[in-house]
Parts: sequence; structure tokens; C-alpha cells
Amino acid sequence: MTEYQYTVTAPGRVNLLGEHVDYCNGPVLPAAIDRAVSLRFAPREDERVLISALDLHESVCFSLRELEAKIDIHRQPLPGWAAYPAGVAHVLQHHNLPLRGMNAEFTSDIPIGAGLSSSAAVEVAFAVAWDTLSPWSLDRMTLARYCQEAENRYVGVNCGLMDQFASANGVADHALYFQIHKLHWEPIPMPPDIAIIIADSRMPHSLQTSEYNERRAATEEALHIFQTVMPAVSALVDVSPADFEAHKHLLPAKIAQRAQHVVYECDRVNQAVQALRAGDVAAFGKLMIATHASLRDLYEVSVPEIDFLVDTAISLPGCYGARITGGGFGGCTVNLVAAEQAETFAKELKRRYDQHTPYETEVYVSRASQGAHLLA
Repeated sequence: MTEYQYTVTAPGRVNLLGEHVDYCNGPVLPAAIDRAVSLRFAPREDERVLISALDLHESVCFSLRELEAKIDIHRQPLPGWAAYPAGVAHVLQHHNLPLRGMNAEFTSDIPIGAGLSSSAAVEVAFAVAWDTLSPWSLDRMTLARYCQEAENRYVGVNCGLMDQFASANGVADHALYFQIHKLHWEPIPMPPDIAIIIADSRMPHSLQTSEYNERRAATEEALHIFQTVMPAVSALVDVSPADFEAHKHLLPAKIAQRAQHVVYECDRVNQAVQALRAGDVAAFGKLMIATHASLRDLYEVSVPEIDFLVDTAISLPGCYGARITGGGFGGCTVNLVAAEQAETFAKELKRRYDQHTPYETEVYVSRASQGAHLLA
């Protein structure tokens, strides 16, 4: 039996505000949550990596010398889940960081396909593991950027930086105000009498490359058009709502919809940070509701079941705001609820959703948690 010397935990994340703006360098407001990947590991003396995915009852062994080929030691294609740790290893080596072989096993209580960044948590966990076993040491922003690069270049999903950032840098009881274009962030205290409640629709959202990348391509096209009249603009985050209104006639209709969401969502995040600092939870909740409407109507990433969860939530006592969170097309909603009514809210939301749909939701009360770290 393998003896593991170390254990690292890397949390998932929920995004309170700032959806589908991270790849436009927009500001985001995620929080690491108390659901995580737990990775046990130990070094090897060779260049092989043996990983057991306990929840899937699968194992794989690959060589650090054959990562480009995406094959295991038997020359078979890597299973999909193994692309995340293999991709991290590939990127670390690409940046001239020497790696050791590893025996590892991991488990997770982050729902897969629910929009809570289970894949980013896996990437961050393995990056911390190799950082622990190696003579080099990465700051957490660089570590998160390398994990994002692994998902972009190796896995093939053009995600932004938010998910890996939040998993690596979470602060207990704080949201993370992350200005991506500046790579600057600060923790913002969450009010102590507020609960973060996550409702999993149990409709797996498939962040398939097609839909996700179509949205990203639309924002890039909008940026190029805006740059013809505003040459100083380097990303959509630089376009203000007033700029958008002045020049939106230049955009094709569908491109204008996508860009409108991004421009106004960036503005909502900055308003939300001011609201949190002022302790104005009601104002924050209204911004969440506005974000959901924008994601539903302009970005078109919601589905009827998610809309039902949101509409039901905001009708219940104690709820300040609710919206879809994550990439969309299913997955989860995030709800900001008065702590004293959290349990009643969760039970009633589950009861109504389960009656209304063929799915059986999981609703759980969460809290903002610490980012990835080694356990003593």
C-alpha cells in the first residue's frame, strides 16, 4: 500500500458577481467555498506520475517525458480527467520548472459539472503538490496563471483566470475582488449575518467548447470593432457603459448583446464592492438579480430550470439576491440569504424545485473559505 506524505486541499469557488467577464479582463467577485479537492501525494524516484481518482474508481500512470503526446505508459490516450494534472505538469515544465514523479490519489466533494470549478480545484491541488515536492516556489498568482494556461493550452477550454485564482487565493469569510487586467486583488469581508446558499440544479452544465468559445469569440469581435473608434481600448473592461451606448450601433445585433452584458457586468461588480464595504446587502442583492437577467437575456446562458430556481429564491423570505453562477447551461445558482433564515430557505427552495422539475436539487449552506493549502 502506498504511503502518502502530504495532503493538500484545494477549494471550489462560487462567483458572487462578475460572470463571463474574466476573459475580457473584467473585475470579478468570487469566493472560495467549503467544498474541495483533497489530494494525498508522495514523491517518486522516477519520472512517472501514478494517480488514482477515487471517486471515479480509475487510475492512470503517465511519464513526465511524454506529456505532449497525451498518452499513458501503455501508449493509450489519457482519460479526460487526467488531462488536468497532466496539463499542469506540461505547463510547469514548459516554464523550465523541474518536476518529480509522484504517487497521488484524490477525492472531491465539489459537484462535477455544476459550475463550481471542480476542474480548477484539481489543477490547483496538483500545482501545489508539485510546488511542495520541488526546489522552486511559486507565488499564488503565478501558480493560478500556470493552471489557467494548462486548461487553455492542454485541456482546450479557453477559460479565464478567475477559477484558478479563487481556488489558490481564497480567504475565509471574504469575497475576493479581483481586477484581472491589473492582476490586483483584495479580500472584501462578507457580512457575518449573511449565508451563501448554493443550489445545484442537477442539470450538468456542459461547458463545451462550442458554446463557451462562441461567447468568447463574440466578445473579441466586439472589442475589435470598438477599437476602430477607441484605439486606446485594450479589453472590453475599458469600455464604459456610456462608451457602449455611444457606439453600440456599430455592432451586429448578437455581438451587441454579448458585449452589453460584459460592459454592464463589469460596472455591477464595482458597484457591488462599494455595497459590501458599506454593508448594504440589499443593494448587493439587487445587483445579483440584475446580473441573472443579463445572463438570461443578453448572454443567453441560462435555462428554464435555473430561472425557476432564481425566481423561486427571490420570492422566499430572507433572500437578498439570486442568480446563475458558473459557465451556464445548467449548474448552480448562488443565493445571498439572511443567516437566521438560511435553513428554512434551503428546505423550501429544494421542496419547490423538486416538485416542479424531474431533477432533485441539492441545496446547501456554504461559507467563504481558505484557498489551497497543505494540511498539517
